[in-house]
Amino acid sequence: MEHLMYQFLYFPEDKTAYIPAAFEFLIMLILCIGVFMIFRKISKKQELKSKEIETRVLAERNSTNNQQNV
Repeated sequence: MEHLMYQFLYFPEDKTAYIPAAFEFLIMLILCIGVFMIFRKISKKQELKSKEIETRVLAERNSTNNQQNV
């Protein structure tokens, strides 16, 4: 049973086997950071657009309320 538990642990004697994994990890890390930055930029644009729409709607609501009160 113990042999089955540790079948996925593999530590090679030749440490150069870690080099491709390190490159792949760095590439994936850079891609993840890039996608995160793109999502932040898109989110910021959407936030500004929604604030603009909100101010426009509030201004229209205030102007209609003022016209009804007059």
